Parts: sequence; C-alpha cells; structure tokens
Amino acid sequence: MLESPQFPKVSRLSLLVCGTLAVSAPALLAFNLPPSATFLNQAAAIVGWGGFLLTLTSSSPALRWHGSPGLVTTLAALALLVAAALAAPLWAGLPVSLAASGAGMILAAGLVVLVAASVQAGGYGDAAFRAFCIGLIAAGSASGVIGIIQVFAPEWPDGEWIARTYIPGGAVGNMRQPNHLSSLMVWAVIAAAWLIERGALRRWMGNALVLLFVFVIVLSGSRTGTLSVGLLAVWGLADRQLSRRTRALLLLAPVAYAIFWLSMTAWAEVSHHVVRAESRFSTKGDISASRGKIWSNTIELIRMHPWAGVGFGEFNFAWTLTPFPDRPVAFFDHTHNIVLQFAVELGLPLATLVLVLLTWALAAAWRAAIADATRRAALVMVLMILLHSLLEYPLWYAYFLLPAAFAFGICLGPSDKERARSAPTPSHGTRPLLIASMLLMLGGVASVADYRSAVVIYAPSEDAPPLAQRIHDGQHSVLFAHQADYAAATTAAHPSDAMDAFRRAPHNLLDARLLIAWAKALAESGDVERARYVAQRLKEFRNDQAADFFAPCNSPPPRHGAALPFQCEPPSRTLTYADFR
Repeated sequence: MLESPQFPKVSRLSLLVCGTLAVSAPALLAFNLPPSATFLNQAAAIVGWGGFLLTLTSSSPALRWHGSPGLVTTLAALALLVAAALAAPLWAGLPVSLAASGAGMILAAGLVVLVAASVQAGGYGDAAFRAFCIGLIAAGSASGVIGIIQVFAPEWPDGEWIARTYIPGGAVGNMRQPNHLSSLMVWAVIAAAWLIERGALRRWMGNALVLLFVFVIVLSGSRTGTLSVGLLAVWGLADRQLSRRTRALLLLAPVAYAIFWLSMTAWAEVSHHVVRAESRFSTKGDISASRGKIWSNTIELIRMHPWAGVGFGEFNFAWTLTPFPDRPVAFFDHTHNIVLQFAVELGLPLATLVLVLLTWALAAAWRAAIADATRRAALVMVLMILLHSLLEYPLWYAYFLLPAAFAFGICLGPSDKERARSAPTPSHGTRPLLIASMLLMLGGVASVADYRSAVVIYAPSEDAPPLAQRIHDGQHSVLFAHQADYAAATTAAHPSDAMDAFRRAPHNLLDARLLIAWAKALAESGDVERARYVAQRLKEFRNDQAADFFAPCNSPPPRHGAALPFQCEPPSRTLTYADFR
C-alpha cells in the first residue's frame, strides 16, 4: 500500500493554525459594520481560506492534477455559473458590481475544490482534512459557549465580542442566524466523529463535545438542524466501517436531541423563561408557510420564464415586480431552495445542465467514499449542507460555501489505493494554484478596503464629510456602489433627483423603503404608469412602513373631479418586471 506523504513539522503547525483560522474566524467574528451584518464574516472567510490554500499549495510539493470525471464535471458546472453571472449585466440588467461579486465567489469555490482534490491526489488529503476538522471543533466549541450565553445570560453579550440574539430564548451564535449555528454544530459533530476514529481526539472528550453540539442545536430552535441530526443517525446506521462506539454515538444523537428538548421545555415551564426550542414545534399550521408561498411564487415565475429564466442574481427583482397577491409579506432575496433558485434564474435548460453535472459529480463522490473513511465524513458534510440548501441558502455565504467546496474536493480526489494503482505523474500545478490562493487572499483584503466606502455612508465618523459627498464617493465603489445608490434613492428630498440611483439599487434588494422612493421618483418624473405599478407591488406586501404612503387612499374621495394620488390606482396598461430593467 502506498504511504501517504507527510508534511514537514513546521508545515503541519502552520496548516493547523491556518485551517483553524479559516473555519473558526468567520464563525466567531461578532463585530460588524453597516450596511451588511455578515460582510466582515464573509471577508474573513475569503481571506482565511486564501491563507489555508496558500499553506497547502506551498507545503505540498507533490500536488498534481487528477482529472477525475467528478472533478471535471464540478468545474464545468461552476464555469457555467460564472458565465451566467458575467452575462447577466448584458441582458438582465444586473449591475456589474453584483455580477462581479457573484462570479468571484463561484471562482473562489472552484479554486477550493481544485486545491482540495489536488491535495488528495498528492496524498495529503488526510492531513489537510484533519486541520479542517480541528478548525470545525474549535468553531463549534466556541460557538456553543456563545449560544449558551445568549440563551441563559442574554444580558452578557455586548454585540462586539458576543452577538446579541434577536430571538428571545434562542441561540444564534456570532453568525446571527439560528440555522447557520445549527449547521455549524452538525459539521462539528461530523468532525468530532472522524477525529475520534482517527485517534486524534480522545473518545470521552469527543463524546462530551458531541453532546454540547447537539444541545446547542436544540437551543437554536432550528428545524433544519433537527433534520440534520437525523442525517447523523442515518450515517451511523449506514456506515458499517465505523467503530461500534462511534456508530452508537451517531445513532444516539437524535435521542440526546429529544432529551435536551424535553429538558428545555420543562425548564421553560418551571422558570417561566422564553425558550425558542420549547415553542418552535408547537406552532400551529404549516411549519414553513412562508417558504411554501415563496416556492409557489417561484414555480409560477419559472412557468412564465422557462427558457432563459429571469437572470442570475435577479430573483428578488423579478419576484418583487411581478404581481403575486398571495405573496409572503417578507422581502425575500432568495427562493430558499437551491434547485428552484437555479431554475428561476438560469432557465430550465441551463439549470438542468448545471444540476446534472453536479449530480454526476455527487454520484462520483458517493462511489469514491465507499472505501475511504475520510471521504465518507467529507461526503456527509456535503450532504448535510445540501439538505440545508433545500430549505435555506447557506451556500450564498462564503463561510459555508468554501468549507463545503473543500469537503467536496476531498471527496473527488483519489484515495491512497487509487494513487498506488495509477502511474506517478510530475507536479505541474502547484505554482498556478499558489498564485491563485494569494490572489484570493488579496481579493478578500481589497473587498474590505472597498467596503469602507459603504460603511462611511451608514456609520460615519465625527469628521466624515457631508452625506452627499459620502454617497457620491460610494457610488464609485467597485463592489458596493449599489449600497451608495440605495442611500441616494432613499434620502433624497425629491427621489426623482436621484433617478440614476435606481439603475442599480433595486437589483440588490427591493424593500419597502426603496419601493416607496422608486414609486415617488417615477411619479415626479412623469412616468405615472410605472409609478402606479411599483406602488401596487408594494401594496401586496402589506408592510407597516408603507402605511403613511397609502394613507391618502383611505381618505374620502376628492371633490370636483380631482384625481386620486397615483398610488391609489392601478396602472392602465400591462407591465412586467422587464419594463424596469
């Protein structure tokens, strides 16, 4: 049997440090700056993963290209998505800054997949995956403590070191989302199980950590987390190559979940504390009523635009500006289902091709994982985040996308036995991968520098220039000009004075404030028909912020034949979202 090459001692230490930082820093960063509550977390993920890849490529002289069908089809699918993102400004009206951001994130995922598969092909897969799993344990342990504090000592968080929970009695971690916290915990359980099997984590410690992670999933109140705990049991049941005690640990995870949930329910009743876990499953009605409505609306959009879709990144724009009287009242920027997302934005032909390629790659990863424990653990991580992606959109966040890409790349690389059977090939890919990893790091740092142009608009310092100047400067940002446009559109005394801002701002996220400003701008510029159409779409959301805007419509009708305000009447001609590109 071919022996796996070993990293030099110094490289192993740097790999452990960089792997831990890449995974844990984005999950533990509570400090953030407006307008985005998660941008710095995502930037930390990009910089951290660039550093991790740089360490891997500089420490692995045996890296080599392994053009397995699964890897080739994965890269082909990602290339199609990049092409769709770059083409969207040409025909769908997506701002170039948003297209570049989306394409860049997909390219980053492709780089991670390629490096991970090359590391596996070079025989360093287990060492790299070990550093990755230790990072997940660190992130899960610290996030678990944060989640416990948020539930049992909610007065402690300061918002900078520990994020304040916005859900009474619910744990959200420093990523500020209960579903994200629960998915991180499930990944940490998988990492603990693999490290136990490898002898890198004492069993008693691993068991204690798994109980902590499951307890925090309960505290999050995430129903997606509940389903994922069930997936752990399926892994324990199906993987007969795991040791008996590890299989028992995984099989008992749902039992531990049930015990913790019942305990928290009893504690809430006795202590009269609000606990999200206690009420999450007792809510009457459809547990995903909003999702059901958004999925129904999405399917209708697909029916309207089956061939070319609405354009990459344009779901929110098209959905908001399409009549849906039964729409959910929240302003959704995603379909909450990755299959529907591809179908509605790319069109059925291209979405089918992308999904077929990715399914082919997943099947290849499944076959490869049968005889290799490391790739089985990595595959379970991928399957868990895919399950989450059918109900949410975690892969639209760098701190989930890049770790998932790494796990998938490990799955697609050859095992030691496969390398032993193949003829040795020289390494030719280390230098390009090393340069690409450096560029990924630099790109993350540059994005933070660029983000400052948006921060100064929404959180100015005492010596900041006037708002108009800050907005003007922000409109020249490479990646965040749309944020400056939003500020221009929503703060102008006469929105029609900021008509140029409406070319980009509505393509990021159309909310009540922006819709009101846009309708007023159109009316002031004489485009009453389109103003009425925008107002009618806003009315469908039944948003409290629009109450004053529609208040004149509830007043007695004007006398002497005076016209009603534009927002009180529907347009007299048929329009679609395409009329607003």
